[in-house]
Amino acid sequence: MSERPLLLIVQIPCLNEAQTLPLVVRDIPRQIAGVGRVEILVIDDGSTDATVQVARDLGVEHLARHGSRRGLATAFQTGLEKALHLGADIVVNTDGDNQYPQADIPRLIAPVLANQADIVIGDRQTATIAEFSWHKRLLQQWGSWVVRLASGTTVPDATSGFRAYSREAALRLHLFTRYTYTLETIIQAGKKGLRVTHVPVQVNPKLRESRLVTSEWNYVWRSAGTIVRLYMLYEPLRTFSLFSLPFFVTGLMLVGRFLALYLSNEPSAGRYLQSVIIGSTALVLGLLIFLFGVLADLVSTNRTMLEELLYRLKRQELDQSS
Repeated sequence: MSERPLLLIVQIPCLNEAQTLPLVVRDIPRQIAGVGRVEILVIDDGSTDATVQVARDLGVEHLARHGSRRGLATAFQTGLEKALHLGADIVVNTDGDNQYPQADIPRLIAPVLANQADIVIGDRQTATIAEFSWHKRLLQQWGSWVVRLASGTTVPDATSGFRAYSREAALRLHLFTRYTYTLETIIQAGKKGLRVTHVPVQVNPKLRESRLVTSEWNYVWRSAGTIVRLYMLYEPLRTFSLFSLPFFVTGLMLVGRFLALYLSNEPSAGRYLQSVIIGSTALVLGLLIFLFGVLADLVSTNRTMLEELLYRLKRQELDQSS
């Protein structure tokens, strides 16, 4: 990091948060050891209430607006890009519903300040949250385990939105989904070799229902789709190889059975001719799926090169403007 005083920007993606935004802004610490300035950035995702006016009345330093609702992930990405252009050395993301205790921001950014992590995620310790039903706790634990498996990280609370990002991490992240950023950024970070850690945090009493999670099963379905898509994006050859494996195994078993009977001069071998047809078809399908994986792997290599080029262009642009 540079020798100038460090700039911490706390970004708050908002959708109709006029009632709760004052509580969030009020509790954000303005003096933090190791940080020169703390500024607040509100990202309005097409709110239809007085969120924008409330933000102005509260005196937040920066405001970014979407003309219509574009989704939480897009609002998050807008915040990162705006914070980088403002010169942020560290970006903290928090929610506008006052779920997270802003007093924990110094603890959240401590590993970044100490150069021990690029991303720090606030672990809500979901097993202890009384407002969570048993099945919601189970889904949270299961989902976080899947994300850890897909990303190679050790994050216990993958859906927590209370996070700190170093400048380097913010430059490296490029979101592909629009539904939620929480899972995607962890998987991206793991695949890009960014250092990800976590710190335990408490949560404030719930003031309203989540607007992102309309139903638990809908959230699980959409989150699972996001995880599968991202894993295929970063591990295409491995993914398509796994998809092709059942076809190869089935084909080899059927063709192998026929060959074994034929070579042993079994008189009934002719009755299993359909096994050769089905087995051969399965082997061809398995080979085609594997070849799709090879092609996808080549595309993934090109995407990685383009992401590196985009990273360097963004870094150069920010260095010239600073």
